[in-house]
Amino acid sequence: MSLETISTNRAFGGTQGVYKHASSATGTEMTFAVYVPEHAEGAKLPVLFYLSGLTCTHANVMEKGEYRAACAEHGIIFVCPDTSPRGDDVPDDEGYDFGKGAGFYVNATQDPWATHFHMRDYVENELPALIAENFPVDMERQGITGHSMGGHGALTISLRNPGRYKSTSAFAPIVSPLNCPWGEKALTGYIGGDKAAWREYDACALIEDGARLPDLLVDQGTGDNFLEEQLKTRLLEEAVAAAGMPATIRMQEGYDHSYYFISTFMADHVAWHAERLKA
Repeated sequence: MSLETISTNRAFGGTQGVYKHASSATGTEMTFAVYVPEHAEGAKLPVLFYLSGLTCTHANVMEKGEYRAACAEHGIIFVCPDTSPRGDDVPDDEGYDFGKGAGFYVNATQDPWATHFHMRDYVENELPALIAENFPVDMERQGITGHSMGGHGALTISLRNPGRYKSTSAFAPIVSPLNCPWGEKALTGYIGGDKAAWREYDACALIEDGARLPDLLVDQGTGDNFLEEQLKTRLLEEAVAAAGMPATIRMQEGYDHSYYFISTFMADHVAWHAERLKA
């Protein structure tokens, strides 16, 4: 799988790159960012995938997430994919919470979305294979994290693939698309009205159905204006408690849903992942 380099910049001794390629999963060109810290020649490094939220591209966390210093310190490669297919032939919706920028990390089955909106396949299969082929990663040491819609993606992808990710965290995740307006709109539109088919895209439902993680870190701001209607962190707290699943869910006083929040706790998350990826 060939890559085109869009840009590279030196940062904290390593390289921040942006790349694009022709995706077989989406049938479009896809762009993603990768930070590779300075490392010994021939070394294979742990990798942390970061999934972004609604309206975002690879660039939001790359420009505002403030992960590079921590990744350089801990020797972690950081990968930032886009949130949906792009291009003139890709269908869209006038709402910010559906269509381009809002792929929800599902494989769409409903027209017109089913042709291109296969972000589950892209993030679970195609992108990791591409990263393994082109960057100095140790694929036995993968972690995954994300924000909001991307937090939903990180949780569900990890829960569906037991043992693949040695560490999983999230910033203000949508914990139960079955129980919020964002999820109801996206899952109805992409995969239809049968709510039984939604459960594999709902972290709380996956836990209720028996999926487990060895550990989990979640940060959620108390000043987040989406907390009560869309994110519903309490449902995740209830699900992990009922399942007896280890989880650290931290309610951060006064923080909102923005990258001011994410960047404040990013170094904590990178260090938390590094501890588990290097164990």
